[in-house]
Amino acid sequence: MNSAPVVSNANPLIALEQIAHLHLLQELFAAVLIPPAVVREIAPTVTLPPWVNERAPTQPIGPRILRASLGPGESEAISLALELGAQWVLLDERPARRLAQALGLPVIGTLGVMLASKRRGLLPAVRPCLEALVNFGFRLSPKLHDLVLSDAGEAG
Repeated sequence: MNSAPVVSNANPLIALEQIAHLHLLQELFAAVLIPPAVVREIAPTVTLPPWVNERAPTQPIGPRILRASLGPGESEAISLALELGAQWVLLDERPARRLAQALGLPVIGTLGVMLASKRRGLLPAVRPCLEALVNFGFRLSPKLHDLVLSDAGEAG
């Protein structure tokens, strides 16, 4: 396990909480950090476990991030991940993922967490989690749905 922290935006935390699998983050990563904007965003939905820690970026958010017109949580998460040299930044929304990757950050999202969990034997199957996410309104294309199941060895 890498000792560098992961920094999360709100969406992966909310999604994993909705399907009762937030604990997977603790099992996969040494430290999970979230910036203040994410804390504010998830406060009505997610009760933070003690292993998720709030950390504010100490540097101002860079102009490239500001120009991207992302939400405050995404902007702070990317900024904090850059500042800390995070192992991963957890993002689900495509514009934020693209920017983070362009800035050289490794990106993983809710679906990637589920796949990594299955590969490590922490999750017996991805399909039930994926279906639960869809039932909660998680948006993904049929193509991505099939790709995730194929990657999990659950196609068909």
